[in-house]
Amino acid sequence: MQTAYVRLVGWFAGWISASWITSLRKSYDTPVMINRTLTRRGLLKGGTLAAVGTILPSLEMRAETLMRPPSPATALPIRLGIASYTFRQFDADHLMAFAKQLKTPYLNLKDVHLKMGPVEQVAAQAAHYRAAGFTLTAAGNITFAKDSDEDMRPKFEYIKAAGIPVVVCAPTHENLPRLQKFARQYNVKIAIHDHGPEDKNFPSPYDVLKAVKNMDPCMGLCLDVGHATRAGADIVAAARDAGPRLFDIHVKDLADRNSKESQVAVGEGILPFREFFKTLIEMKYEGNVDLEYEVQADNPMPGVVESFAYMRGVLAGMGYK
Repeated sequence: MQTAYVRLVGWFAGWISASWITSLRKSYDTPVMINRTLTRRGLLKGGTLAAVGTILPSLEMRAETLMRPPSPATALPIRLGIASYTFRQFDADHLMAFAKQLKTPYLNLKDVHLKMGPVEQVAAQAAHYRAAGFTLTAAGNITFAKDSDEDMRPKFEYIKAAGIPVVVCAPTHENLPRLQKFARQYNVKIAIHDHGPEDKNFPSPYDVLKAVKNMDPCMGLCLDVGHATRAGADIVAAARDAGPRLFDIHVKDLADRNSKESQVAVGEGILPFREFFKTLIEMKYEGNVDLEYEVQADNPMPGVVESFAYMRGVLAGMGYK
């Protein structure tokens, strides 16, 4: 159980107070239903960005300033980003607006936000994100269900066109050798995503680590801490045991370690984030910690804001500014 002190720091750091969060949550008692075609002005009228804007500082600053990477002296030791599946009900422009509100430039893009297609179109989409100040850290989750060159090659051409270094994916045990071949050829890292007890291939991070143990160093793990917990894994030990094969992390929190439906904002559940972050820092983990908030798909920002505030607060409580 996390201490009351850590939880208090989580709410107050990251430029946000518990009372402001409460006010924000009350403003969302009636969810704002927003489809992908709404304009930014319509979104502001609906209250989502406006509400967030009242609790995050200096949002009147230019986007280039907001997205500028921090100096080495002030950078947090963990890169907090977004798994864009969080905003799967919204288009790319809304995703970028949300990320700027959250003051993170790091994106793990799902195909709803980086559409597969001709390589010229993929490259143009990726360039659009980068021109807006974003760093594309990973793509996926991408499913590799078949063991064939014809299925895999277009997906790797997609990754190459986007210029993305990490592929978060769901393969099978049978097609891992072929996946390794393509990863070597295209010079990318393969981060196999654990998906919990329902997944017949890789339910636990330890299933991934066992499968890639004797493979090329480009084959590794995307540790989803929620799914890993439901599969019975200790996420702190799993991160440490993965070591250099830990390429990406998807963060969520659970109220009940056995229930997928119990997901809550990070900090409201049972996962030991202070110890987890401390371990990542000790490991000198170089990948991303991407929030993947899977509930309230039509209205995710209240929980997303709480999650970012808590994670930044945990790091602040550990002495990082």
